[in-house]
Amino acid sequence: MNNFTFYSPTKFVFGQGEEKNAGSYVKQFGGSRVLIHYGGGSAVRSGLLDRVKASLDKEDISYVELGGVKPNPRSGLVYEGIELCKKEKVDFILAVGGGSVIDSAKAIGIGTLYDGDFWDFYSDKAVVERTLPIGTVLTIAAAGSEGSDGSVITLEEGMLKRACGSDLIRPKFSILNPELTETLPDYQTACGAVDIMAHVFERYFTNTKDVEITDRLCEAVLLTMISEVPKVMENPKDYQARANIMWAGMIAHNDICGAGREQDWASHSLEHELSALYDCAHGAGLAVICPAWQEYVMEHNVARFAQIAVRVWGCQMDFAHPEITAKAGIAALRAFWKSIGMPGNFADLNAREEDIEKLLDTLEIDGTTLGNFVKLNREDCEAIYRIACRA
Repeated sequence: MNNFTFYSPTKFVFGQGEEKNAGSYVKQFGGSRVLIHYGGGSAVRSGLLDRVKASLDKEDISYVELGGVKPNPRSGLVYEGIELCKKEKVDFILAVGGGSVIDSAKAIGIGTLYDGDFWDFYSDKAVVERTLPIGTVLTIAAAGSEGSDGSVITLEEGMLKRACGSDLIRPKFSILNPELTETLPDYQTACGAVDIMAHVFERYFTNTKDVEITDRLCEAVLLTMISEVPKVMENPKDYQARANIMWAGMIAHNDICGAGREQDWASHSLEHELSALYDCAHGAGLAVICPAWQEYVMEHNVARFAQIAVRVWGCQMDFAHPEITAKAGIAALRAFWKSIGMPGNFADLNAREEDIEKLLDTLEIDGTTLGNFVKLNREDCEAIYRIACRA
């Protein structure tokens, strides 16, 4: 196990009806003039936004609103949010929605207190030194942004999808009410499940030795997803299954599963180009890319792939031919994601093999490498995309 510092300062408030207390938590963390940031009309139609506003009114906290966040959140709305926060002298941002809303709120938070272009933080030209504080009311278990140090935004000029990471952008509090996810379409629930599992895979496939504790944490999250996701696909109002999935999503990405171990993240980078170009759901893109990546890099450490196949997927260990067990685990992953309605290849995403060169160009891989488990060059990335075409 490697040396590490683990920092997770977010206050998590979990359970039914807790969104009605959002105002008290905003006040607890010093908010007096709030930007309520949200996505489409579901927060309005469901009455969630009204409940959140009522909680702010109860605490005599003033607010302004900015809706319209879309999946794969765009830079244009971030710029609009920054301008609004400066004009209205906002001192706290409350994100009501899923990972896209929270990521957009984080970008607005750091951009409001920065003299330059917020994109500097997403293009590695600047380091986050301060931000407006963020709180969240989560409506989908997926991205884990409610507890993470990350944010992903798409720059509309060139459609570049890039990430920013800093402990300073971790939310001050996050309200997690599993009931708020019960009205999600099956497809969104499934996309969220893939995202959660992919966050675990990025940490599980590591070159770091002697990480049994975090291996077991990763495996526990994966086993929970395998158990609980089919339950909510059958019965969307299964509160207990929703609760387990929602907490698994947070654990998968606040980095407790990644402490002390080298992490990879190549699959996410490869997928970001897909969702930037085709505007597909992030989870759907990961369902195509993750198994393709696993197939391509498996021989680097067959034993690790065989381990997850046995411990998580229940495959029989073939000691004479461990590669058979490893491949069986990848096949089991593909089968599970297919069973919950996820795509399996480029065609299922309406992606085109002839666009691979364009994907590689925007990936900006020339002269560098991607990932850590296996350091991928441009040719490696092309090979993975082509596996994803024929899977």
